[in-house]
Amino acid sequence: MSNIPAGNSSNIADDDVVLVASAQRGDLSAFEALVAKHQKRMLNTAFRIIGEYEDACEVTQDAFVSAHRKLKDFRAEAKFSTWLTAITVNLSKNRLKRLIIKQNREPVSLDAPIRTDDGELMPDPPSKEQSVLDRMERQEVKKKVQDCIQALEPDFREVLVLRDMQDFSYEEIGGMLKVAAGTVKSRLFRARESVKECLKKAMGNL
Repeated sequence: MSNIPAGNSSNIADDDVVLVASAQRGDLSAFEALVAKHQKRMLNTAFRIIGEYEDACEVTQDAFVSAHRKLKDFRAEAKFSTWLTAITVNLSKNRLKRLIIKQNREPVSLDAPIRTDDGELMPDPPSKEQSVLDRMERQEVKKKVQDCIQALEPDFREVLVLRDMQDFSYEEIGGMLKVAAGTVKSRLFRARESVKECLKKAMGNL
């Protein structure tokens, strides 16, 4: 039988309730459908928090493995997507901590590969394309926005990503991060102000 209590599921509008119930009964194709539906959003969340594409891919995979293992414990007290995002955020935070420790121990190479707009790591050969200044400027703006987000402290980066990029409510974010909604609002305000100030300084260099 499904582990989703009728009372909870009726109180929370969740498009995934049927797939989740099937997956909880052991239907692997139902869980694969959940993966296909949510993996892009989870990858985007992980990447925005971590800032490294390959690590974000690994974290996303780990998040789905963890979700599958814990699926029988899911009680629909929140939407499946919210529950899954909380798992992704926690794994992303742990990976980020390890990366920061590693980066503090290792020197930065000037020959290291760069990250493109889609997050993939590639070498930086001379461009073979003709000059396209408009596109270059747009790419530069995107990079500066991402750089400003990455410059935030993890606690502030998380709420900015979850609220402004993933559109979760304050209550949902508070539940994921285990803090009060008021704390979410406070962190979000500070995060937005920090990014705004960072961009003011950065755009002057464009």
